[in-house]
Order: sequence, then C-alpha cells, then structure tokens
Amino acid sequence: MEADPADPSQVRGFDVEVADLIGRGLRRQARFVQVQWSSIDQSVERGDFAIGLSGVEDTPTRRAKHAVTIPYFRFREVLAVRPEDRDRWTDLAALRGRRVATLGATLAYDILVAARDSLGLVPVSYDDDVHPYADLVAGRVDAVLLDHIIALRSLRRLGGSAFVIEPRAVAVGHYVGVLARADTALRDSIDVALRAAMRDGTLERIFRRWQVWDDDQGELFKRVAGPDIAVEGVAGAQHAAPLQRGSVLAYLPSLGRAAAITALLSVLSMAVAVGLGLVVASGRVYGAAPLRAATTAYVEVIRGTPLLLQLFVIYYGLAGVVRLPAFLAAVLGLGLNYAAYEAEIYRGALEAVARSQLEAARTLGFSEMQILRLVRGPQALRLALAPMTNDFVALLKDSSLVSVLTVVELTKQTAIYATNVGNWIVPGALCAVVYLAMSLPLARLGRRLERRLGRGTA
Repeated sequence: MEADPADPSQVRGFDVEVADLIGRGLRRQARFVQVQWSSIDQSVERGDFAIGLSGVEDTPTRRAKHAVTIPYFRFREVLAVRPEDRDRWTDLAALRGRRVATLGATLAYDILVAARDSLGLVPVSYDDDVHPYADLVAGRVDAVLLDHIIALRSLRRLGGSAFVIEPRAVAVGHYVGVLARADTALRDSIDVALRAAMRDGTLERIFRRWQVWDDDQGELFKRVAGPDIAVEGVAGAQHAAPLQRGSVLAYLPSLGRAAAITALLSVLSMAVAVGLGLVVASGRVYGAAPLRAATTAYVEVIRGTPLLLQLFVIYYGLAGVVRLPAFLAAVLGLGLNYAAYEAEIYRGALEAVARSQLEAARTLGFSEMQILRLVRGPQALRLALAPMTNDFVALLKDSSLVSVLTVVELTKQTAIYATNVGNWIVPGALCAVVYLAMSLPLARLGRRLERRLGRGTA
C-alpha cells in the first residue's frame, strides 16, 4: 500500500483492492485504518479494525495466535545487491560476515536471524521497507532480503540500475489477512469471498492490473480454490506502471490536517499535564507522608521509563481492561508523562519562595490556603512560567511518538509522503517548517517571559 499521489488522503495498491473485494463480498464498506505495520497483530486483537492486510505474512506463530484467512498471494524472498556485487553475492552463503538488511518482524528477518550463527551474517532490521534499499545504494548495508514485490517497487523508485535483484528465491511465503482470534466466523466468510474471487477471475484481474501476476499465483489459486479453476494463460510482466510522485501541493492538505491533529493533541496533553502536575506537586509539598511517598513514586517511575513504553502500555496493555480510542490514549499518555516533569517544576517553584515570607504570613494569621493563594502561588507561577513553555515545546515534538497508536499526526503523515516520493529531503523540509512554525512562537514567548521575570516584572 502507498498514498495515492493524486490524493494523498487515499491509499492505493493491490491490497487496497483486495480489501474492497472482501468488503463487497461481506456487503460492507472497506475503510482504511493507518497503523504501524509491526503493530497490525496487536491492533486487530484490540479491535481497532476487523482485518489486517498490507503484506501480512502467513506464519505458524500468527496462525497460533490469531484467526488467519486463506493465502491470497504468493511472494518470493529475494536478495538485492549493488550492481558491482551481483556476481559474487548470489546467495546468503556468499554473504558471510556481511550486513544484510530487512524489515523487522517478517519471514525474511527470521531467515536472517537463523543464518546469523550458521553463516555469520549480520542482520540489520528496519521499521520500514524504504530505507533498507536506500542504505544498500548508499553502501551502508551489503544486501537486502525482502519480498519480490517490495524489491521491484523500490527498484522502480530508485531507478532501474540502482541495485540488482537476484533471480533465485531464498524462500517462498504467502500473504494472508489476519483477524482477532475470536473472529473465526468472519474469517470463514472472508475465505468464501476470496475463493469466489479466485474462481471468477476477479483476484487475478486485480493482480494483473497492478502487474504482479505470475504463474505462482495461478498455482496458489488452484491449490486453495480447487483444481478446476481457470487462469488467463501466461505470467504477467513483473513491472508495474511508473510511480507517479505527485506535486508538493498535492500533499499540503494532508500535511495541514496532520499538523492540526498535532497541535490539538499537544494542547490537550499539556492541559492534562498542567492539571495533574499541580495535584502531584501539591501532594509532594503539602501532603502527609503516605501521599508524599505515592506522588514521589509516580514522578520517579514516569521519568525513569520511556514515553514510548508508556504509550504501548496504555493503548495495548490495558486493552483487556479499558479500550481507549487512539487519540484519547495519546492525550493521556503524553499528559501523564509530562505531568511528572510539570510537577517537579511546580514543586521547585513553590519551594523557592523564601521561608521568611511564609513565616511572616503565618504570623499575620493567614491560613495555609490563603498563603498559597496570595503569597506563595503568585511568586511560584512567575518562576514556573518559562520552564512550562519550554515543556510545551518539548511535548509538541514528542507528540510524533503517538503514530505507534494509529494516530496520523504530522511526522507520520510526512513518513507516508516520504515513502511515496522515495526520499526525505522535501518531505523532511516541509515537516521541519511546520514544526518550527508551531514551536518558534512558543520559544519566543518563553524567552520573553524569562527576560520579564529577570527584571522582576510580572
């Protein structure tokens, strides 16, 4: 799958058409949900969508944990090497001691890990299928092992002479649809739709339209849908239509929407962080010993563990107890994380107020609440404003991590754009400009507050 250059808000690819085919067979409307490829299995069990497609490989582990459809496409794991190495690195055995790249959590990765001890290979895992080939061309890795479909698409994107695909397959695998383990009835209905599409030629026409049809698919169809199935003769060409990159202007609306999501997410998360941070800081300063211990533990645990881990726990780990929408989980994850940092800012600001002022207020008969509201609070606010602004800028940038929760924010949309055009120069520059447009005013506000506070004015 890839974003459609003519309308980047839409996706295209033969898996998209397979999804539409399945939807028609079930009398449903197919709707695409963006999710990190390595999280498809977890997301389908969580209920984010009914079926996961997009090059999902048929493996024993996947079949043991999920409901899996019949295979609908056969792929070959092929080696790609630089043109000057085509005669000496023709198989894995020849690559002893060399760095071989692939996509993580795939059959290709398992093959490389298995060959690591026996052949002395150095597996290099990536989170996407674009950068392995870019690094191959740049000389950072010596070979790439991935599906022939991915290899051919990358060769078109980088140019027909960028690298060479070895004709002999290292292994053969199948694409399937993956569903939640309990959705066996839906899986069976999808199998019926896929078999019908194999028999009447619909699936073959889709593959021919995308020019990924070959004799392997005909053999697969006959095995899965029955020996009496007819296919349209010879194998199709292994060259899809040239990749249409599209203009920068075509991607701007999608980037604009993603930037709006980033801004809204950051504002809401900061509101959670400020509110909870005030509660935690008050507990640490004014609470009894048990409350101080609890709030201190919260701060240390949150600050001592990665934000990405916290997001995974909130979204996937708690799915059996409470199934939060992706956006809400992102807001809570960022808010809870930054609340710990905000709490330390507020605690430090409260404790920075001179004790002599507090004692004077108590001597005058002020209650602790009056002291906080009239004496301690206003001065602590002046001290905390500038660090709070800096935290907001940091949160704005850290919001890019929530793409792992299926939230398509600015960085994720930029990655989709970069994948389509085959490089990060223009997409990265656009993304940086948008982030700067949002963060620079906040940074300037922080510096202005620091100058004003330095002069002792509010």
